[in-house]
Amino acid sequence: MLASFIKYLKVEKGYSAHTIRSYGDDVKQFFEFCGYDPEKDQFNGITHRQVRYWLSSLLSQGYTTRSANRKLSSLRTFFKYLLREGIVKSNPLCRIIPPKSGKRLPSFLGENEMNKVINKDRYETDYSGVRDRLIIVLFYFTGIRLSELVGLTLDKVDFSSQSIKVLGKGNKERIIPMHPELTKLISEYLEVRETLELNKSEKSLFLTDKGKPIYPRMVYRIVKSNLSEVTTLEKKSPHVLRHTFATHLLNQGAELNAIKDLLGHANLSATQIYTHSSFEKLKKVYKQAHPRA
Repeated sequence: MLASFIKYLKVEKGYSAHTIRSYGDDVKQFFEFCGYDPEKDQFNGITHRQVRYWLSSLLSQGYTTRSANRKLSSLRTFFKYLLREGIVKSNPLCRIIPPKSGKRLPSFLGENEMNKVINKDRYETDYSGVRDRLIIVLFYFTGIRLSELVGLTLDKVDFSSQSIKVLGKGNKERIIPMHPELTKLISEYLEVRETLELNKSEKSLFLTDKGKPIYPRMVYRIVKSNLSEVTTLEKKSPHVLRHTFATHLLNQGAELNAIKDLLGHANLSATQIYTHSSFEKLKKVYKQAHPRA
């Protein structure tokens, strides 16, 4: 039965090989826990209590609620398939309430760390050095996503209004104001960019050393390499700079709705995670400073 389920995921659902393998492993893990052979045993004997015992076992073994919920989702999909095929009469997962996942606070750099990473003296004065620094500064000064930075073209930078037009999720455009320092850095970068041997019709803002459009993995490497020199954060990605942008704005008194618009969030709930970060900082300051804390 498991083999036919795998085929269903591949043919009808069109899932990737990685996803299919994860589903299969999760289902096998459950049946091993119950002492069942999914290719031979009947499934109507499976109860919601066995699923709960399995869930409890996962959490006691140190699985995060997120991982446990993913495994529950795999098992739920499997029993939905069995129900559709008439193999079982009911889905025991219908009576299972997934454990609530705690919100993970976004990782971000402190202001001192950020000042270090954008310090001009850390970068070479050649094209690569100027480009890499601008990439870091642009992430921090605008909060744009990795895909948005890679997709930037020359015509999206408006020096007269000191703004950048960004194509975000769902092909929604938004306009982000440029700080004067960022405007200056982009001008300097464009001068160095002209020294490359490139096709004059090339419109991508950021290019490789060979004049080709930059690509996501390269940007990720640039960010990770530079952040690694100034921070011990586990995550060192472009998204950390996006989180840093939002958190620093909030800490300096910016309105949440304004940050929402700058980040291109569809609703305010996605932006509110940064209030948790700010509150955690306040709690830390309180504990350190208050005589009765």
